[in-house]
Amino acid sequence: MNKKLRRWRNRIVLAIAIFAAILLGERLGLLGALFGGAEPYVAFALYLIPFLIAGHDVLRKAWRNIRRGEAFDEAFLMTVATIGAFATIAFPDAEPQMAEGCAVMLFYQVGEIFQSYAVGQSRKSIAAMMDIAPDYANVERDGRLEQVDPGEVAVGTVIVVKPGERVPIDGVVTEGASQLDTAALTGESVPRHVEAGSDVVSGCVNMTGLLRVRTTKPFGESTVSRILELVENASEKKARTENFITRFARVYTPIVVFAALALAVVPPLAGMGPWSDWVLRGLTFLVVSCPCALVISVPLSFFGGIGGASRLGILVKGSNYLELLSKVDTVVFDKTGTLTSGTFNVVAVHPEAGVDADYVLSRAAHAEAFSDHPIALSVRAAYSGTIDRQRVTDVTEESGHGVRASVDEHVVLVGNDKLMAEHGASWHECDLAGTVLHVTVDGTYVGHIVIADVVKDDAEAAIRDLHAAGVRRCVMLTGDRADVAEAVGGRLGIDEVRAQLLPQDKVSEVERLLSSEKDGARLAFVGDGINDAPVLMRADVGIAMGAMGSDAAIEAADVVLMDDRPSKVALAMRVARRTMRIVWQNIIFALGVKIAILVLAALGIANMWLAVFGDVGVAMIAILNAMRAMRVER
Repeated sequence: MNKKLRRWRNRIVLAIAIFAAILLGERLGLLGALFGGAEPYVAFALYLIPFLIAGHDVLRKAWRNIRRGEAFDEAFLMTVATIGAFATIAFPDAEPQMAEGCAVMLFYQVGEIFQSYAVGQSRKSIAAMMDIAPDYANVERDGRLEQVDPGEVAVGTVIVVKPGERVPIDGVVTEGASQLDTAALTGESVPRHVEAGSDVVSGCVNMTGLLRVRTTKPFGESTVSRILELVENASEKKARTENFITRFARVYTPIVVFAALALAVVPPLAGMGPWSDWVLRGLTFLVVSCPCALVISVPLSFFGGIGGASRLGILVKGSNYLELLSKVDTVVFDKTGTLTSGTFNVVAVHPEAGVDADYVLSRAAHAEAFSDHPIALSVRAAYSGTIDRQRVTDVTEESGHGVRASVDEHVVLVGNDKLMAEHGASWHECDLAGTVLHVTVDGTYVGHIVIADVVKDDAEAAIRDLHAAGVRRCVMLTGDRADVAEAVGGRLGIDEVRAQLLPQDKVSEVERLLSSEKDGARLAFVGDGINDAPVLMRADVGIAMGAMGSDAAIEAADVVLMDDRPSKVALAMRVARRTMRIVWQNIIFALGVKIAILVLAALGIANMWLAVFGDVGVAMIAILNAMRAMRVER
């Protein structure tokens, strides 16, 4: 608790203690015994002491706002209601309400302290979650390590990250090996292994070994800076519900002030009862009508939802996107890099009869020994033996078809059916979906290798969870071949598959899907954020996945998933929908209770104590409910 809040709390505790002593003396008849007929005026003076101790800042705020022409706020409502309660001493035929007026101010301030503490705790929780900004970077100078401001480190500088320290700036490991804790960025507890040549991003914690890292970005453009900027700016983009509550309060407050004034003045002028009775009803009406439960709890709910999502490695750029995400009923996925790993892997080796599978893979790996093509890299990665390039001669790459090489003075062909046809080699089809590499040795077909983009481990669960969450359709868009796309879509349970699409075709497909959306429903597009920017921006909600360290993803998307797990999409939707449920619970509860007590106040049934519950009590309950949005399950 900071000093300001502590001083505020102590002041209110002192005021409550004085108020309790005065109230006890009044109820036990001590004031009457001591002062006789002057008791009401003495009580007035005594109750004024805790009233001013507790509420002097509220009175000043109300006066300051009146001078600025911004009278209609909760400070104004409290000031008018409490001063009016003290003013009931001027009505001889009415019971004085000084104790009630003082109590209203005291409990209002207790509620304000509680609200301030709740907001502070929420901000502190988010600050703790996102406490990834490093204080320094270690730079080696003259054989000694010096701690310098990360903002002063130039691109290309080699920095040292010791075990237990955060990586201060994005870069590439030049020396050392270690495990990195990425939980603050991705929400995942499993450490990531890095070694020389590995990319590292700022904000991760170095767990085991000492690392030397060559920086690739200035600190201001590094991942940690971008994420902190994103979280800090999230509150600026308000949801429609949040904007509605703000506009509602601006209109609602002057209406209830004039309604209270009418309630206090019109009936007694019409001869419907004494002035004291109707003035008290008007004052009670004012206390109840304070909209602080809505004005505080609704933004706090969204703030909590954004903070809770960030704990899971889900960064939402504003409460408006959280609200839109809760209404999504169509989720469109890019395939490569989103539902699949985006890297080729050998998934099967089918040798001909009498041929060993390792022989087929060995010949292909040697023939591809000098190629940097992703397919060649995957073949070499799958071969467990040592590749001796000296055994390979006369290498000829045939663009788009494959490669021809001499391995141990045997002519080896590795490629697609077009390469086989060009060289008059025999070959046969494969039933598996993927890229098929046929292999011949000296014109004899020895088998084929199937290479595919591997589906991510949790992709199937992601689609299943989305359907379980009420998503009407999941669509996959890809530039890959139709048979490969259909195989992936069928395996994952995708509702619609669109294949062989160019980037501009993906935008057209999203436009088509958007045109078929029902009123109020929204469409989300999930991509890797690098080459999907046009589609991410066109969708109602653009979700970039696997974006740790990707500037393009953070720029283009509305929601950024910091790791490579498509299952986080369903998790993000669950957080969004839970947040919206809490928002509407608070709106309905606050308005329902207030309307009920306002009616009772107008009828003269509700007293000042019930009015205090209608204001402070409702606000406290709504804030406690709003803070539930911070708690999320992984």
